[in-house]
Amino acid sequence: MSNPSTVLFDQLAKLGIETTTHEHVPLFTVEDSQNLRGDLPGLHSKNLFVKDKKGELWLVVAEEETEIRMNHLHKRLGCARLSFGKPELLIATLGVKPGSVTPFALINDMGRKVRLALDAKLANGNVLNFHPLRNDRTTTISSADLLKFITSLGYEALIIDFEADLESAGAN
Repeated sequence: MSNPSTVLFDQLAKLGIETTTHEHVPLFTVEDSQNLRGDLPGLHSKNLFVKDKKGELWLVVAEEETEIRMNHLHKRLGCARLSFGKPELLIATLGVKPGSVTPFALINDMGRKVRLALDAKLANGNVLNFHPLRNDRTTTISSADLLKFITSLGYEALIIDFEADLESAGAN
């Protein structure tokens, strides 16, 4: 069986980006990750593949503890109302199964159909951890190198401060 991470790691190496990858049992949820990661340093994420009512696709990448209010997210993204993308659409667009989606999966979006929203906590963090196109590995990367990777693919991340959004919503 071929390793789906090979193309990703080749691209990262071509960009001069150093990473460290840890093997583990397959993880499917944030809770799984929290229970089994041990003392792996750095920030961890939750990744939402969503589709708006007009068919626009989004990958929303937030720090794992960040509250995402789905009924208000579309306003922050400037799009129509959102629902979760079906697993078949995720596989067809980003080439990964549910539980494996992370910003690294953008490498498989050949049509550049997905827009990226990235939590400011992650964009401004130091060390980040993501599945490298498979959920039985975790790859550690610096936030600067993640942004370099994203840019190299032709994406511009929409950086969102989800905490500020919650604070302003609470003030209303």
